[in-house]
Amino acid sequence: MPGMMCDERLWSQQVAALAADCRVHCGDITQDNSIAAIAERVLDAAPPRFALAGLSMGGIVAMEIMRSAPERVERLALLDTNFRADNPERKVQRNRQLTELGALGLEQLMRDELLPAYLAHEHPDTQQILDEVLDMGLRLGDEVFVRQSIALRDRLDSSSVLAGIDCPTLVLCGEQDRLCSVELHREMAEKISGSSLQVIPHCGHLATMEQPGRVIAEMRYWLYSD
Repeated sequence: MPGMMCDERLWSQQVAALAADCRVHCGDITQDNSIAAIAERVLDAAPPRFALAGLSMGGIVAMEIMRSAPERVERLALLDTNFRADNPERKVQRNRQLTELGALGLEQLMRDELLPAYLAHEHPDTQQILDEVLDMGLRLGDEVFVRQSIALRDRLDSSSVLAGIDCPTLVLCGEQDRLCSVELHREMAEKISGSSLQVIPHCGHLATMEQPGRVIAEMRYWLYSD
């Protein structure tokens, strides 16, 4: 499952690498304005048992699936994500963005407030990746931005969910993720018994695009190790 205002292109290199051995499906996180409803939609489209991977908002939806239907998940991967609910300051920020969307337009809002925090500073392909992320967001459009913002703003804290996870779990983040810190992922991994924590150097919030080869290697190990 991709992150906010992203589509399946966020995972394109991982899908290409894994498709020979796995049937890969990208969950739809664009149609609903609550995390619970998004999780239900993903579950309705999924097979009875499956491996589940989510980045950022996709990881938040993955944790909601672990809350509602953990028996259906064989393996779990949480990438560059956040198990906590929005704090009051973040809720104020989301409400302001929703108010300003009409005046600024989605493109300006993304350029000003979303894109600058996404990538590691020294990444050589920064502009190419940001251009693709912007294109994903603009293709999804204003209504998806509104629905996803509301869903994230109003989401539940998933701290209690993590302690109950007992399937093989990968927790992965970029060393320079400014949105979901390494410390947050360490805490997440500590709460999930037996999980594996991987911190990717020279990488920010979009690990699948910034360090695709390293993410592919970690996902292969996650999928096929005992």
